[in-house]
Amino acid sequence: MSLTFHWFLPTNGDSRHVVGGGHGTPATVSGQDRPPTVAYLSQIARAAEDLGFVGALTPTGAWCEDAWLTTAMVSRHTERLKFFVAFRPGFVSPTLAAQMAATFQRQSGGRLLLNVVTGGESREQRAYGDFLDKDDRYRRTDEFLQVVRELWDGKTVELKGEHLRVEDAKLARVPDPVPEVYFGGSSPIAGQVAAKHVDVYLTWGEPPAQVAEKIAWVRGLAARHGRTLRFGIRLHVITRDTSAQAWAEARRLLDGFDPETVRSVQAGLARSESEGQRRMLALHGGGHRDGLEIHPNLWAGIGLVRGGAGTALVGSHDEVAERIKEYHALGIDEFVLSGYPHLEEAYWFGEGVLPRLAAQGLWRHPSGTEATSSAQVPFAS
Repeated sequence: MSLTFHWFLPTNGDSRHVVGGGHGTPATVSGQDRPPTVAYLSQIARAAEDLGFVGALTPTGAWCEDAWLTTAMVSRHTERLKFFVAFRPGFVSPTLAAQMAATFQRQSGGRLLLNVVTGGESREQRAYGDFLDKDDRYRRTDEFLQVVRELWDGKTVELKGEHLRVEDAKLARVPDPVPEVYFGGSSPIAGQVAAKHVDVYLTWGEPPAQVAEKIAWVRGLAARHGRTLRFGIRLHVITRDTSAQAWAEARRLLDGFDPETVRSVQAGLARSESEGQRRMLALHGGGHRDGLEIHPNLWAGIGLVRGGAGTALVGSHDEVAERIKEYHALGIDEFVLSGYPHLEEAYWFGEGVLPRLAAQGLWRHPSGTEATSSAQVPFAS
């Protein structure tokens, strides 16, 4: 089975420095270096498409541009790339969401993937008019996905749930193909929702032993429902021709972290209700700059200023390829990656790591063309 790689559209802004934000914290000032215009995001999307990434993830929340609108505009500038739209079930009715997804599929030529984000921060949820607590938000997500799935199956849906109610709901045109649903969450109730409804369970970039535990947990829950899931991981990447060059870049990014910004972001993230965010914070100890390589080539420095995904694969192209193979051996088949700045880092990874995986029979370019070796491309030398 060929590994699947996705990239990231920085709808919170991009920079040669780390752009912080997420999980209730605002985007840092570095996000203004390269504003998330349609023109710039389209550059990234076209690069990702050419290099062989299957899709591009867009985040959701008050810290970034709206994912539905942005990807709809960027999709007009690409041909094959899929758009990995993150959205929160509590902000739109399930019938409307199912209809929006069906429309996106038709207008884009079947290029929608959905990342369902329940929402881990009550303070941010309340700003959008959502006053449920965390567990109730997951229960609502359970009902939401039940309705959406049945609508996509062409059924007429009636539901009188604890949080959602629909009567005589039906789509005039179902999506073809049905969008795949991606979902992450580390709390017990999140695992139950994933087991029942989703196609791909996503984890943030924890060390392999912790990822293996998560996979076993979710796989067991899904088996009780007679289902099998695929598994993906969300990571940043810093990959160069040599290990020394990659770690020098990591140190450059770390040196750009303003201590007051780190303190402010960490204080905000410490209030997070997200179990996944708590696990990310535990990897770097809440603000310390020492001991950030928590597994060979796995660096927790990004999480000092950024909520959500806070770890990066750092090393030579060969080392990063080896770490990818290590996660793949655990059951990870999809990799959702990013790097600062996103345009340049897409090329470093696409021209440096992907050809090595292709040579080992682990990856094929979605278009069927051969991957380009970094040795042939001046940019990545």
